[in-house]
Amino acid sequence: MFLIALFAGGWQFGLFALLGTVVATLTAAVLGVSWPERIRPGLEGFNGTLVGVALVLYLDVRWMTVALVIGGAIAASVLTSALNVLLTPYNLPTFTAPFCMVTSVAVIGGPAFSRVWAGHASTPPPSAAAPGTAMTWTYFWQGTLNGIGQVFFQNKWYVGLIFLAGLFIAGWVTGLVALVSSLIGLLTGWVLGAQAADLGAGLYGYNSVLTGLALFGTFLAISPVSAGYAAVGAVTAAGLTAGVANVFDVVGGHTLTWPFVLVSWVFLAAVPMFGKLRRAG
Repeated sequence: MFLIALFAGGWQFGLFALLGTVVATLTAAVLGVSWPERIRPGLEGFNGTLVGVALVLYLDVRWMTVALVIGGAIAASVLTSALNVLLTPYNLPTFTAPFCMVTSVAVIGGPAFSRVWAGHASTPPPSAAAPGTAMTWTYFWQGTLNGIGQVFFQNKWYVGLIFLAGLFIAGWVTGLVALVSSLIGLLTGWVLGAQAADLGAGLYGYNSVLTGLALFGTFLAISPVSAGYAAVGAVTAAGLTAGVANVFDVVGGHTLTWPFVLVSWVFLAAVPMFGKLRRAG
């Protein structure tokens, strides 16, 4: 379903997602990463997927982009294993940190290389063309679906709807948590006075979606307390989105999924101190 959604967003997103997934997974397999524990469940491929989608979005379809996605997916695979070694003693997952690291390096260093940056796509926020904080019903319902689609850099509401369908197929709780978390992110941005067009594009929802999914049912056991904890995490991720975007403003404000990674690491690291929360499984 996710692959269908990516191709619905544009053939290049589906194709480069596949390229990143295959290269990252093959890299892990060649280097001897455990097949049943890591490779078969897809844990070695998803960062490569995101690298492929992000780089084709920022750099367009060119042979140089193909080469960079291959190199970036290999780097993401190595970073995944390195971070696993560093984080496992603290019972923390790598999340999408390898993707964030690789893509941040690419967009920060890209301008120094003319053959890389020549095809760089201008990606200003939607609010650059439609400023204002007045929320409309269209921004509201499309922003809720786009908050799910933006996990893979997709800002078409129907693509987000396909992603949501895939999440509900995975489990009704998963789909519901994603939908509610996206709504939380959108409402947080609206209450704080974010630009309405950016909210409608889902830019304040996707990090909340990932954080909500991580903290409710995936890494923390389902309970009323963990539901509230996940909701607070989703609000925090939305609030951090603008801060991270401003830090990266000099390179186009590419927030990526840094807010999700940072918030989820902090919230999971704190769990052993909280007697009313327990890890899943």
